[in-house]
Amino acid sequence: MLSYADRLAELRKTKIRHTFEKRKQNGFTDLDDFGTVPVTENYDVEPWYNSENGSFYGYDGMSENFVRVIDAHEPYVDPLEMLCGRWRDMLINYRGDVHFMPDWLKEKKKNTEFMKSATDQWAKSWDEQRFPYDELKPWQEKYNIQTGIDSDAHFACDYRIGFELGFGGFLDKIEKYRKINPEKKDFYDAEEKVVRAIIRFVDRHIEQIEKMIPEETRPEIRENLETMLQTCRAVRTGAPETFREACQWTAFFNCASRIYTRDGAGFQLDTLLLPFYENDVKRGILDDETAKFLIANLLLIDPHYYQISGVDWMDRDMTNHLSYLILEAADSLDIACNLTVRVHENCDRMFLRKAIECLIKHKHGWPRFCNDRALAEGYMRTGADIRTARERIAVGCNWMAVPGREFPMNDVVKINIAKVFEEALKDLRKEDDRSIEKLFDIYDGHLRKAVEVTAAGINLHLDHQWEVTPELVMNLMMHNTLEKGEDISQCAELFTIGVDGCGLAIVADSFGAIETRIIREHVLTWDEMFEALDSDFADERVRLILSSSPRYCQGNTVSDAWARRITDNWVKNIRSQEMPEGRQLVPGWFSWARTIEYGSKVGATPNGRHAREPISHGANPNPGFRKDGAPTAMSNGIASVQCAYGNTCPMQIEFDPGVGCDEEGIDIIERFLLGHFEQGGTLININILDRDTIMEANKNPDAYPDLVVRVTGFTAYFATLSPAFRQLVVNRFMEGI
Repeated sequence: MLSYADRLAELRKTKIRHTFEKRKQNGFTDLDDFGTVPVTENYDVEPWYNSENGSFYGYDGMSENFVRVIDAHEPYVDPLEMLCGRWRDMLINYRGDVHFMPDWLKEKKKNTEFMKSATDQWAKSWDEQRFPYDELKPWQEKYNIQTGIDSDAHFACDYRIGFELGFGGFLDKIEKYRKINPEKKDFYDAEEKVVRAIIRFVDRHIEQIEKMIPEETRPEIRENLETMLQTCRAVRTGAPETFREACQWTAFFNCASRIYTRDGAGFQLDTLLLPFYENDVKRGILDDETAKFLIANLLLIDPHYYQISGVDWMDRDMTNHLSYLILEAADSLDIACNLTVRVHENCDRMFLRKAIECLIKHKHGWPRFCNDRALAEGYMRTGADIRTARERIAVGCNWMAVPGREFPMNDVVKINIAKVFEEALKDLRKEDDRSIEKLFDIYDGHLRKAVEVTAAGINLHLDHQWEVTPELVMNLMMHNTLEKGEDISQCAELFTIGVDGCGLAIVADSFGAIETRIIREHVLTWDEMFEALDSDFADERVRLILSSSPRYCQGNTVSDAWARRITDNWVKNIRSQEMPEGRQLVPGWFSWARTIEYGSKVGATPNGRHAREPISHGANPNPGFRKDGAPTAMSNGIASVQCAYGNTCPMQIEFDPGVGCDEEGIDIIERFLLGHFEQGGTLININILDRDTIMEANKNPDAYPDLVVRVTGFTAYFATLSPAFRQLVVNRFMEGI
């Protein structure tokens, strides 16, 4: 008889096999694992275009093509699992932009009208024919702005709505409010179309399970399939009533939302599932081992971002028995995972230590840790009350959202301040009176313009998203959407738009190098520095003079002071930007995985960085900031540049693999976490990995199929990353360990 441990061992093997099959189909991908399974040989989608530019938009275009993509999905049922369902393909692949297409789709569609349309200059995700922004493009390019225009879903559903209604309840609610708002017929028709397609997705799994049961010879697995069948029938249109049904309903919804707009935002896993768990335990139909296996299965189906632990609005600890079971489930599964533990002085310290133990034990970069108090108090500075601030949860790479109520566009709007700084340097050359204060004034002027341009792009997106990419799946579990017949981009209660700055350490170290070597020491002149930048440091001596100046995160240096001044200036410019009523911008520091991309747009910089090299990562210092790695120095520096409005400035840190999974090792990490959070730090991503392992894996990634690293806010299998990105991760490890 197969135990749960036996089944998990087999499921991990299947996961690794799928990982390599996907790499063969998709090529290297520098993204989340996502939990997808490979597309099947017969899988095909013929998109329907409702625009002459070779794309599709709006309620009809998005709903019709979602139906075509999800209807093409074959059911996925593994008899060793307790839950069923997987997703394979994204709607965005058919929006008419070849940039987003995986290799398998390009190959399947080559020499077809589809590919001809996809490579046409007009074939883009945003409907530029109706909503052009040509006047913004030169400025967006000048400052290397990630505009957020037609960004995919970066907000969080309120899963309580789904648990209460189920898919059938969605249909009833749509019908109810369609009668109340008859002028919104197009909206309700599209929403109904989406829900019925999801139900058909469930139906195909029911049919597949029915075929498998008679063929299954193992009694315990046959019984599992029979229960799986009952569960799927129950959640087809009904609201989930049991723990297993709640997990299965979540799995189906998550597959649908991923297919639609790559949504990866989960929920407060331990509190929302707790009533189902406790009820089933009281009824005698659920034990802890089964609950753990179900959670492991849910995490296997899709690595959505889930949060656990934390405190409520009255500072009462929310950690419960299920919180521990979730950690144990992830522990038993041992794959890429995106769990975030909320840390607060009133939280269960034993639970925190259990989470740290998992981090050290597996060395897979999970869980992450966020500072409940700093994030809640920061968000309250935007005008939110304490209840709302404490409802805000970590459900993305660096970002938070109030489930069901907030439309923050977090992690999709970024300004490369290294590029802004480069533009300031260009203008300074024209000045007769060159000074560091003059440079900062010019930089400030460019940044104001960059923020103004960014805000214009955000407002364009918010004004017209419902006409281009309405959030038809996630609308189902948002407040006011079905009630008003409006997309969440129109009717959210909270529009606190996150804007991240990128390249902080590049700019801080550059200002620090100029002040040290040109202003204070007179080792170089402005002209000598400009000549060195123009030649990309043809004279290595000059580069070394600049790069050896005091750096950000070395501890109370001139560059540390500049980092704080740059942060204050960043916050001032973001917060002072005028926005339409009800919208406000929220500052943060985060580059996601785009350090290579952003660096390619920036020439040589005064900190000794060569032209086109990657920029610094998020709020982190530049690699090599100290020879000893100095975790405490990094912690102090990053804590000092927090923007303090509820948007994170994460710390990404690589720890010595010598940290043991014992009381001493746990103590070391715990003190480090709490110390950073006491200073106001907001989010910590930790990797613990052996130097020899990462070096060998970079040479031969296929020999390390289960090696997981936390790339940035997300975890990924090392073997699936592109060679350039693997090298970037390796370089970071070599500098950080």
